[in-house]
Amino acid sequence: METRTNSLPVPDPGSLLRAAGFVLLVNVVGGLPGILSSPESAWFRSLAKPWFYPPTIAFPVVWTTLFTLLGVALWLVWRSDDDGRRLALGLFAVQMLFNVVWTPTFFTLEALFAAFAVIVVLWVLIAATILAFRRVDRRAAALLVPYLAWVTFAAVLNAELWRLNA
Repeated sequence: METRTNSLPVPDPGSLLRAAGFVLLVNVVGGLPGILSSPESAWFRSLAKPWFYPPTIAFPVVWTTLFTLLGVALWLVWRSDDDGRRLALGLFAVQMLFNVVWTPTFFTLEALFAAFAVIVVLWVLIAATILAFRRVDRRAAALLVPYLAWVTFAAVLNAELWRLNA
């Protein structure tokens, strides 16, 4: 008589360490601009905020969660041998660059419209990255969907801050 188990295969420790490395890398890269630019500036505190502006604590919690999901997604695509892997990784790098550029554009340059332009390009790049990831690993693509949703919200928030303070 055959015995069946419903347990999942146990990943090897090296694979888990690499996944953790990707998560750490994306969190460090994504978090660096926040160290150099801050919403605590007098300029930002003086801006009129829309009614839907979230509590300040929401931003680090959401971004850490999203960067963690991005790290896992990146790891899934990186370890694949699919033909679309290079394009997917390239798009990920470009969208991450735009993600990193947004913070100093908004907070350091105090350029609300330029930051909005950056976030619109970022949104398009995230959507393209999701499509490219989907061709390599559907799970990786799904992990980027909350990121696209948050950047959509952030774009609306950026646009409204620009409108209220132009």
